[in-house]
Amino acid sequence: MDRAGRPPTYPDPVEAVQRPALRVRTTEVADLGDLTLRLPRREGCVWIRDGAGLVGSGEAARYKAASIADAERWWTELVAAAEIESDLEDPPSGAGLMAFGSFVFDPDNTESQSMLIIPEVVYGRRAGRCWVTEISDPTRPATPAPPDEALSPRPPATISYADGALSGPQWESAVAEAVRRINAGALDKVVLARNLLAVADRDLDPRCLVRSLEATYRRCWTYLVDGLVGATPEMLVRSEAGLVTSRVLAGTIRRTGRDDHDLALAAALSTSSKDLEEHEYAVRSVAAALAPYCSGMNVPDAPYVLELPNVLHLATDVTAALDPGTTSLGLAAALHPSAAVCGTPTPIARRTIAELEKMDRGRYAGPVGWIDAHGDGEWGIALRCGQIDDTDPRQIKIYAGCGIVAGSDPEAELSESNAKLVPMRDALGAC
Repeated sequence: MDRAGRPPTYPDPVEAVQRPALRVRTTEVADLGDLTLRLPRREGCVWIRDGAGLVGSGEAARYKAASIADAERWWTELVAAAEIESDLEDPPSGAGLMAFGSFVFDPDNTESQSMLIIPEVVYGRRAGRCWVTEISDPTRPATPAPPDEALSPRPPATISYADGALSGPQWESAVAEAVRRINAGALDKVVLARNLLAVADRDLDPRCLVRSLEATYRRCWTYLVDGLVGATPEMLVRSEAGLVTSRVLAGTIRRTGRDDHDLALAAALSTSSKDLEEHEYAVRSVAAALAPYCSGMNVPDAPYVLELPNVLHLATDVTAALDPGTTSLGLAAALHPSAAVCGTPTPIARRTIAELEKMDRGRYAGPVGWIDAHGDGEWGIALRCGQIDDTDPRQIKIYAGCGIVAGSDPEAELSESNAKLVPMRDALGAC
């Protein structure tokens, strides 16, 4: 244990192999109620959609990964050495030994840490079944859990906002420059993001943010991993029992709140040449990345309109059969970064992002999710999110990005980014 009482971290796969095996015990239970109420204030992880998912409490181990592939190697070695027991018959994916993960957007970023976190206790609900998994390291002496605050978070009284790396007009100028480069033939698409800094009058409680996001955005995946909290509508990849699914979102319009107007907006979105072009780039990049690892791929001919409380998205669900020997982390490594969060061609889009955004994305727009002992898992893209500051938990940076193509209008893109900031702003306001 370190001075703060956290479990040891393992800097490389070799050291991880030398450590003693984890002991894992899973017990099926009748019901767990509201999973968000199981989340502790500290050392908690979450992955929930529409009341089902996984909540982790405490940390049995944490691995700082150099890359997604590095994390996959470490996880494979750890699973092979673990002692796993379960009373579940035909357990659903996620039951048993599992880890939550969060990875940086830019693989070349050595300052922002990617990680896998193995909880001490996992509360799970999937496919109508509930369970509790306890995970321990027999070489570590048992220590009493630190006292936690009451289940009801204490909300801040005030929250103020300030520009992040760029002001609104500065970001519009960056979008205009991106459009100029696209029209000059330098690239086809680039995704530009912006951030805002929110400051509360007291420490932010992630439980409050999780509960607000999960209650409002039931069709999204609400997540919390090491202070990164959000509700993403985009599934980078799900791998379960040999079936692979990837939900691609690209093309967005802000809702008005009036059903008749929103119906017209949905029709306009589904025929917008600019949005359909942006969407096609994203779908093509996902299908090409999955092809070496899958067979029987199904790519729908046209997208559908996904309705969320704040926006409408063009969406396509790509499905395929997984070839043997590939884990969900391996698929995430192959897919990231997709055109939906980077652009195309990928190397030029990444350089353009670095030049124009003027900020470190950190783990924003990187893979976030979980993996189990069979390699199954769900990895979303860390969108509609914020990162609570490590040194000052009163502060949080919230992020939003937009796909820029030849027909993009800077003013319209700024409006779209403001719509995508709504989930986190509303969640902060509800706390």
